[in-house]
Amino acid sequence: MIVSGTIRTLALISPLILGGCVTAQDIADYSAAGAGFSTVSTKTSSAINKQTVWIQNQEQAEANAKNVHGLVHKKTIGVDRAVQVALLNNRGLQASYANIGINAAEVWQQMLPENPKVSIGILGIAHPELGLFRAVEGMIAANILSLVTREKRVDIADTRFRQAQLKAAIATLTVAADTRRAWINAVSAFETVYYLNQGQAAADAASELAQKLGESGALNKAGQAREHAFYSELTGQKAEARLAAKLAKEELTRLMGLWGTDVDYFVPDRLTGLPSRLQTSNAIEREALQKRVDLQIAKLELEAVAKSHKLTDSTRFVTDFEIIGGFEKERELNDDGDFENLTTPQIEFEFVIPIFDSGKPRLRKAELAYMQAANLLAEKAVNIRSEARSAYTGYRSSYDIARHYRNSVLPLRVKIEEEALLSYNGMITNTFELLADTRAKIGTLLQSVNAKRAFWLADANLNAAIYGGGTPLGGAGEAVTLAAGGGGGH
Repeated sequence: MIVSGTIRTLALISPLILGGCVTAQDIADYSAAGAGFSTVSTKTSSAINKQTVWIQNQEQAEANAKNVHGLVHKKTIGVDRAVQVALLNNRGLQASYANIGINAAEVWQQMLPENPKVSIGILGIAHPELGLFRAVEGMIAANILSLVTREKRVDIADTRFRQAQLKAAIATLTVAADTRRAWINAVSAFETVYYLNQGQAAADAASELAQKLGESGALNKAGQAREHAFYSELTGQKAEARLAAKLAKEELTRLMGLWGTDVDYFVPDRLTGLPSRLQTSNAIEREALQKRVDLQIAKLELEAVAKSHKLTDSTRFVTDFEIIGGFEKERELNDDGDFENLTTPQIEFEFVIPIFDSGKPRLRKAELAYMQAANLLAEKAVNIRSEARSAYTGYRSSYDIARHYRNSVLPLRVKIEEEALLSYNGMITNTFELLADTRAKIGTLLQSVNAKRAFWLADANLNAAIYGGGTPLGGAGEAVTLAAGGGGGH
C-alpha cells in the first residue's frame, strides 16, 4: 500500500517535476570533461598564438611533462619557446582552467530539478488492539519555487560559466605577458654582464699598467689609486650584474613552472635588435575596447548582476514554496471484529508569509549591486583607454630612444675609440687615454642595452594593453652604468 500510494502521489506532482527536466544534449554541453575550454584558445590565439592545455589526468600530466622536458632541457630557449613552456607547465593556469569545470558543473546542477523529499511516518506502534501499528503516513514534497525559477538560475549560472572562461583566458594572457617580460629581463641582464666583462678587461689592463708605471716612478700614487679604484668598483658592479642575471633567470624559471633537471636550460646572451617597422597608433583605444578580455569579464559581471536582480525581484515576497502530496493508511476494527484499512490521500502547501521581511532589503541590495557593477564597468573602460594610450606612448618613445643610441651615440663612441687607437699607434696619446675611450664606449653600450630592454618591455606592455595581461614585472634587470672615474693620463 505504501508503494502504490507513493506512485499515486508522484503521478499527482509529476507535471511539476517534468516541467523542470532538461534534454541529454543540454547536460552533455556542460558535463563534458573539457567543457568551455575552447573559449580560452579562441580568446588568446590572436594575442599569443600558442598552444594551451587543460591537464585532467595522470596520463596527460606525464605526456605534458615529457613534452616540456624536450623543449627546455639543455636547450637555449627564445622568448616564444619560453612563453609556450609557461602555458603548458604553469600550475596556476591549471587551477584557473579547473575553475571553468567547476562553473560548468554548477550550470549542470542548476539544470536538474531539485530532488523531492520523501517522509514516512508510523503511528500507534504496538497498539494493544490493532497490533504492530495503527496508521502509516507517506508524503512527498517538491519545491515549486525552485522549478519555477530554474530557468533564471540556469541563466545566471551560465553567465558565471562564461565569465570563468574569460577569467581563464585573462590568466593565460597574464602568464604569457609576464613570461615574455621575465625573458627580456633575463637576457638583458646577461647582455649587461657580457659588456661589463669587456669593461673589466680594460680596467684590468689599466690597473696593471698603473702598477708597473708606479714601480718605475712614471705614475704617482694618486694616479695608481685612481686606476685601482676603478677596477675594484667595476668588479663590484659585475658581481651585482651577475646576481641580477641569476635572479632574473630564476623568475623566468618560476613562471615556466620548471624544477629538477628541467632548470638546466639557457637563454641567449643578447636581446634581439630593434624591429624595422613599428605598430601604428590608429584607433588603438577602439582596438583595446574591442579585444580586452578583462573588459568582457566586467560586462558579464554586469549581466550576471542584472539577472540576479530580476531573480530577487521575482522571489521578493515568496522565498520558499513547496507542494506536499501523500496518503494516510489507517487500520480500524469494524463491528465484526475484523481489520479494515482506510487510505486517505493528502496534499499540503508550505510557504513563508512575508510579515516581517517584505523583501525590500534584498531588492535594495540587488539594485545597489547592479549600480556598483555598472560603475566598475565604466571605470574599466576609461582606464583601458588610458592604458592603451600610455602603452603606445611608451612603445613609440622607447623605440626612438633605443634607435638614437644605436644610430647616433654608439657609432660616435666607436669612431672616438678608433681615432684614439690611431693616435695611440702614432704615439700622439698615451695608453690611459685609449683605455678611457674604450671604457666610455662600453658605458654607452650598457646604456644602449638598457634602452633596447626598455623598448622590448614596452612592446610586451602594448600587447597586454590591447588584449589584457596584467601589470609589468619589476625588480629584475635594473639599468647598469659603467663606474665613473679612472684614467685620463697623469
